[in-house]
Amino acid sequence: MNIYEGPTFQLVDTITIEELEKQGGFKPRTRPLLVKGAVKRWPVWEKWTFNQIADLKHKDGSEVVTSFQNGLVEQGVTKEPLMLPVAPYLRELEDEAAKIRANWSENTGLCPDRVWKGLRRGEKFHLNWAHLQSFTPNKVYLAQWDILKEFPELKKDFAIRSLWKGWRWTWEYVFMGPANTVTGLHYDFPNNWFCQVKGVKEFLLFPPENAENMCQSRKYDWGATLSDINISKLNQQPRESAMFAKTNGLYARCEPGDALFVPKQTWHCVVALEPSISLAVFGLTLPEVIIGGGASEVRNLLHRMRLYRWGNCTCHKMKGALPV
Repeated sequence: MNIYEGPTFQLVDTITIEELEKQGGFKPRTRPLLVKGAVKRWPVWEKWTFNQIADLKHKDGSEVVTSFQNGLVEQGVTKEPLMLPVAPYLRELEDEAAKIRANWSENTGLCPDRVWKGLRRGEKFHLNWAHLQSFTPNKVYLAQWDILKEFPELKKDFAIRSLWKGWRWTWEYVFMGPANTVTGLHYDFPNNWFCQVKGVKEFLLFPPENAENMCQSRKYDWGATLSDINISKLNQQPRESAMFAKTNGLYARCEPGDALFVPKQTWHCVVALEPSISLAVFGLTLPEVIIGGGASEVRNLLHRMRLYRWGNCTCHKMKGALPV
């Protein structure tokens, strides 16, 4: 029986926050960069746990209820989201996180500890795709939660300007979910700082030169370009798997306290090894707002008018969440 090797990978460029500061701080770049320890200096490091966020209530004392992602949205059919209370979900994640950490295995993951800890910069390796066959990916997931708009006082917990200097229009989404959640393969049109607060995630990144083998999808998403490659179902996609195997990727192990710079048009997907709290901060400079943002808004307007990829998108089923 042949074992699917898939793409070759190398470790992403990595630097500590102390080393980055000695170099004069972050400079614009076109390749991903993992900054170890950046988030540990921010208030969020001490203040955000699953239980602490579960304690949040609206000013009138009512519980927080929001829309939860119901399965993978990037590949396949987008399911209706579910409208659920946040607190019990997050308290379950706190309990799950403690159990997983107590029973952590060096064999867990696409690039398990026993392999990852011995890798050297520039060394090429393959991932263990069988890991994704051991679980049902994407349980209900609190993805792209606009918590910082719902509770604007929490914005001061993230000191992103200390890392990403200069003016840009930014917007943020928080992701909270269990182990084994998968974010499907896609790229975003703006640059992105992905900040890991709790838990461990595996990040697979593919620079733009891999585009011809990424099986670009016609499925519409406002801020992203999607792929038809579903990393959870590679054994069911012979054509896509064959093309995917021709790519050359970068691997990042995002641990608590890390910040990963994901340049625009860099294809990526994410697998959670533990229950996680993550923040994605997207940013556009003024020229990017005018050029890239304008084109994106035109497509979005045409989509809403049902003139551009209507019915094949991640959004049209997101209008009315289902109660449970």
